[in-house]
Amino acid sequence: MNKYQQMEFFLHKNHGYLFTSEVEKASISRTYLARFVKENQLEKVAKGIYISPDTWPDELYILQICNPRIVYWGETALYLHGLLDRKYSDIYVSVPPKYNQTRLREQGIIVHQEKQEIYELGIVEIETNFGNRVRTYDKERCICDLVKNRKKVEVQHFQTAMKTFMGDRTKNLSRFLMYGEKLKIRDELMKYVEVML
Repeated sequence: MNKYQQMEFFLHKNHGYLFTSEVEKASISRTYLARFVKENQLEKVAKGIYISPDTWPDELYILQICNPRIVYWGETALYLHGLLDRKYSDIYVSVPPKYNQTRLREQGIIVHQEKQEIYELGIVEIETNFGNRVRTYDKERCICDLVKNRKKVEVQHFQTAMKTFMGDRTKNLSRFLMYGEKLKIRDELMKYVEVML
């Protein structure tokens, strides 16, 4: 396989995305990369990330690639799980302690920071609408965060997400209540469980 074929393989394997880091790991020079990008009319969507002309940019995936430690949170996580009936208006992410948030905030991203053990609680990978995998919290954690921050959430979003979650046969109530214990909201969660189930 020659260098061009390798880059074509990377582009195909990554669903229309080409990463400079992957090209460099394959010992392909930036000169070859630049030529390949130009000849194939790839678009640069972020530092070190190119997409083919027939690929729709997936903002959540691109942001995740540029910031591997972020976890989608809040309204964005609810949307990824299908717990909202409309698209998120802002991108919400959770980051670990001491994470430099400046670049994210400059991009208009709403950043939430917690202690390490809370940040790690319930992280899963999920597919975006474009079929790319990103990190978010599981449904149970999303609803716990929703209850914990309910005063900052639109009433309609809160009700839609709660009804959808409570009606979901795949929900794990023991995990939900265990998260509630760790987030110190178990009693509040029990009220919703008793009323809605």
